[in-house]
Amino acid sequence: MPRARSGSCRRWRRRASPCATVVALGSFRRDDAGFHRGPHEFEVRLDVLKLNIPNFITIARVMSVPVIFWLLVTGETRTAFFVFVAAGASDALDGYLAKRFSWQTELGAILDPMADKLLLVSLFIALGVAKELPLWLVIAVVSRDILIVLAVMVSWVMSQPVAIKPLVISKINTLFQIVLVATVLADAAFGLGLGMVRSALVWITGTLTLLSLAAYLRGWFTHMTGS
Repeated sequence: MPRARSGSCRRWRRRASPCATVVALGSFRRDDAGFHRGPHEFEVRLDVLKLNIPNFITIARVMSVPVIFWLLVTGETRTAFFVFVAAGASDALDGYLAKRFSWQTELGAILDPMADKLLLVSLFIALGVAKELPLWLVIAVVSRDILIVLAVMVSWVMSQPVAIKPLVISKINTLFQIVLVATVLADAAFGLGLGMVRSALVWITGTLTLLSLAAYLRGWFTHMTGS
């Protein structure tokens, strides 16, 4: 049998030679010019994977946004409702996993609220296109978020960065937005006859949206003027 050339190894042939590849449970070795992997490295990789499980769930929620949008504008309201419920469940799941097992990451802290906001705003736009929500409310909801983002950008440009923290009124507003979207989707999907409830929620949500915008802008002006 011909011998291997000096200084080389055949990767797929296990031989008792100094440069052979030794395969053992949890340990891989190469020649002196290579590297050694031990059980610790695989444990680290497993820990990294676990940390990112909530992030993977969040990314899946982001990917559901165009699906729900398309379902709504094409009239598939019942399917859109169930996808929305799944997206909401995924939000609760990734939050539970992150807190229960301490799998919080900086990426997740940024990605999760962005995914929630993207889903909610997209739903308002889609429901507006489908004529399930009044146009003025859709404009109010979208404009609020745009104005807040612009205010933050202006503060950075003027070297006076402002930290946007969730206000109580903002949390209440978000809650009513979610309740409104869920109610409209359920009513459109199953014909529950919730016309009066929907109308009440529309006006409450619109009022809270304007109040939360006013609260944020007031804080922004106070920060920028130093008063």
